[in-house]
Amino acid sequence: MARVVIISNRVSDSLKASQAGGVAVAISDCLARRDGLWFGWSGTISEDEAGPPSPIVEAGVGAGSRAVIPLTDADYKGYYLGYSNSVLWPVFHNRVDLAQFEAGYFAAYGSVNRKFADELAKLIAPDDLIWVHDYHFITLAQELRALGVRNKMGFFLHIPFPPSQSFMAVPEHEALARAFAAYDLIGLQTTSDVANMIDYIQHGARGHLLPDGRMRLEGREFAIGSFPVGIDGSFFASGAADAVDTSKFSALARIIGVDRLDYTKGLPQKFRAYGRFLEKYPKFRNQVVLTQIAAPTRESVEAYADIRKELETLTGAINGTYGDLEWVPIHYINRTASRERLASVYRRSAVGLVTPLRDGMNVVAKEYVAAQDPLNPGVLILSCFAGAAEQLGDALIVNPYNVEEICDTIRAAVVMPLDERVRRHSSLLEKITRSDAASWAESFLAQLEASGQALRPPARSNRRLRRAIRTLSESGSFIRPPSNAGPVTREARSQPVPSNGS
Repeated sequence: MARVVIISNRVSDSLKASQAGGVAVAISDCLARRDGLWFGWSGTISEDEAGPPSPIVEAGVGAGSRAVIPLTDADYKGYYLGYSNSVLWPVFHNRVDLAQFEAGYFAAYGSVNRKFADELAKLIAPDDLIWVHDYHFITLAQELRALGVRNKMGFFLHIPFPPSQSFMAVPEHEALARAFAAYDLIGLQTTSDVANMIDYIQHGARGHLLPDGRMRLEGREFAIGSFPVGIDGSFFASGAADAVDTSKFSALARIIGVDRLDYTKGLPQKFRAYGRFLEKYPKFRNQVVLTQIAAPTRESVEAYADIRKELETLTGAINGTYGDLEWVPIHYINRTASRERLASVYRRSAVGLVTPLRDGMNVVAKEYVAAQDPLNPGVLILSCFAGAAEQLGDALIVNPYNVEEICDTIRAAVVMPLDERVRRHSSLLEKITRSDAASWAESFLAQLEASGQALRPPARSNRRLRRAIRTLSESGSFIRPPSNAGPVTREARSQPVPSNGS
């Protein structure tokens, strides 16, 4: 079995990955099962502006090892805070209005990807599979190809891929398209994301969809597929086993929300909907509490400071209006919580309220379901704009922008009879168990090893994809290149990625 080399922005050891959850857990679990190397940023800032030192390589879990390098302060500001999180993050979440297209950001992004490629190339063996994770490293494969690396390379995007109109707002979108084409396989969370990328490659980058399902762009052929991220459901089931609380639908019922403090998570809308619930259904006052865990993230980015202030204001207003000496309506916790702790909190919560405005997958929804007591499960309320909604149709699906709908759905969840809760939970748990973290990694790596062949998803996925593409076409979402856009010349193809956003 070929060694897998995994690249992500941050690298964790097994203990820290377990605490962090999400991408870190999925990668750590993958490397625990097969020989591999995990490469990325150390999380530290180097004072050496001349460039990073050689990677620090150390032994890791099982057969895996880790290699990390620091960033310079300029790289951190331009690559991480700048292009990655002030351009790509908002655009990919369809918030072009929040993007900051500053001169120099793309140059810093390309520079860091180039530095990482230079160091990574020294550690790659000829038969390694290279698996790049997330939006921080879109141009990494292109840089590795320029260094002569011919290994099979896959890319997985953990966040959504936006509609063509949004992606084309990025001044460097064509350079990013060429970078995507350097991979052999691109994995996305949902069939809607796949449809969006196919739409963009065809009509925004003048690529072609081949009869075998692959894409062709500027002489390279690559596959795009949907690989929904799963979780280790057994971890949450076993971790919550001692927290059985048969009274969670009587006395004081908890509604649980667990999100990063991010403008994509719909937290103000969630708080307003809960406040409306208390206003519209006063009999539930003193009977229901919203516990919101909102871990801080990217606090130096202005938009995140704004969302924190807004939530603190809403919490104070709702608690001040409806609370009393014996009952506080909202428990707002602005810090991280361990996965072990979350498992027991999930188990004791009557409702899981997961309402992002846009999300690649949202594994919290799956974690909540996995932690429930099958004999007395809670109810999952899930945004229609979370990637998980494509799989978890038996949740109560809501529009996160519709405060009144969330309000009424909270009431429906709190009063839902046991037989319906059991039926919904059983269906949700079966889907989560069937598509877990291990099967996600195995299916992606198997497809990457077979790259060069047609990507043939299951028949149901084919139907979903065709339906998604048809919907985009009927809605007029496809964007055609200008009529005077001629073919890309050999000279143009050979040009390096632009070094700035001008």
